[in-house]
Amino acid sequence: MGNIIDYVKTEMRTFAQKPFCAVDSLVLSQISYLDMEDLVPSLYDDEPSVPVGSIFRAECFDQLVGKTYIPENNLSLLTALVASPRFRNMKLNYFVNEVDAEVQMQFSAVTFFTDEESVYIAFRGTDSTMVGWKEDLNMAFTYPLPAQEAGLIYVDAVSGFLPKSIDVRIGGHSKGGNIAVYSAMKCHLPFRKQILEIYNHDGPGFTKEVLESEEFLSVSDRIRKSMPQSSVFGILLHQQENYSVIESSGVGGFLQHIPFNWCIEDGDFCYVDKLANGSKHTHATVNEWLSNLSQEDRRHFIDTLYKLIEATEAKTLKDLTGDWLKGVGKFLAAAKELDPETKKFVQSTFSELVKLSFKNLNPVRQAKSTPVLIPEKDDGSSD
Repeated sequence: MGNIIDYVKTEMRTFAQKPFCAVDSLVLSQISYLDMEDLVPSLYDDEPSVPVGSIFRAECFDQLVGKTYIPENNLSLLTALVASPRFRNMKLNYFVNEVDAEVQMQFSAVTFFTDEESVYIAFRGTDSTMVGWKEDLNMAFTYPLPAQEAGLIYVDAVSGFLPKSIDVRIGGHSKGGNIAVYSAMKCHLPFRKQILEIYNHDGPGFTKEVLESEEFLSVSDRIRKSMPQSSVFGILLHQQENYSVIESSGVGGFLQHIPFNWCIEDGDFCYVDKLANGSKHTHATVNEWLSNLSQEDRRHFIDTLYKLIEATEAKTLKDLTGDWLKGVGKFLAAAKELDPETKKFVQSTFSELVKLSFKNLNPVRQAKSTPVLIPEKDDGSSD
C-alpha cells in the first residue's frame, strides 16, 4: 500500500494507455499548492504553456515548496512527476495566486495540459495563511465566498483560451474542491457542457438550497467527491452528496486530510465502506450547531474569534503554533478586553457547541458499547 508519491513513481502507463482517474486528480491538486510565481505564465501574460520539467530547478526549490505543508514530500512528488512517463510531458499555464486580507480571500489556480487533447484545471486548497483559514470559516455565513467568485472568473477566462474540442476536467483538494464545484456549475453553459469530471477531494460541501438548485443539478452527475474515513473538512456543510470514502494512514482529522496520507494500491485509492463514527459525530454536531444559529450570529461569533486570533499577531498557522504559549497569552489577554455583551455571547455560543458535541457523542458510544445479549439456557425450570 502506497501514497501519491509511490503512485507517480510506479505508474508507467501514459494517459493514452490508462485514462485519467481520481488519483491523478489528487496528484495535480497537490502540485497546485506549489508556488509557481514567475515560473509558469500567469492568466494575464498571453505566453505559451511551459513543460513541467522547466520549473524543476534547484534554485527554485525553496520558492516552490518552502511554504507548503511537509516541503520534503512536495519536493519528492515533483521529482517523481518530472521523471514519470505519465506526467513528464505535461505543460502548465495560467497560474494565479492572490491573497487579499481586506476582502478575506486566498485563491490560487493553475491549468495542466495533461496531453494535447485534455486539460485539468486545479484550484489550490487553503494554504498556511490566516486569511485563508478565515475565508474557510466565512463559509458558515457567506455565499458565495470571494475565492468561489474568483474561481468562476478564472474558469470563464481560461475557457476562452481553450479549443472547444478539448476534454476538460476540474478539481482541487480541500477548499479547492469546493471552488471547483462552484466554478463548474456557474460557468457559461457551453463550457459547462465541455467539462467531463469535477473532483472535490475532501472539500466542504454546500447548503441544501444550493444542492437543489438547477445549476448544481446540471453538473451533479459529474462530481466525484472523495473523503478520508475520518474526514473533518469534507463533511463541513456536507448534505449527503454522493461520495467515496478513502482509507488514510493519518491519525486524526487533520492528518487524515493530507493527500500524502491517502492510501493507494494497484493504481487506485483504497476504498472503505463508510465514514468513521468520529467523523459522523463531527458532522452531526457542527451542522446542528450552525442550524441553531442565525446567519448574523454565525458572523458575529466567527469574526470575534478571528479578532482574538489576530491579537496573537500570527500571519500563518506556523506563526500561531510556533510559540503557542505566547500566542495563547495574547489570545486570552484580548479575550479579557471584549465588552461584557460580546464575551457573554461567545461563551454561550461555544457552550452550546460543547453540549451538542456530548449529546451527539452518546449514540456513538452506545453503538460501540452495546452488549451482545445471550439468551439464557432453558433448563426447564420456572421462576
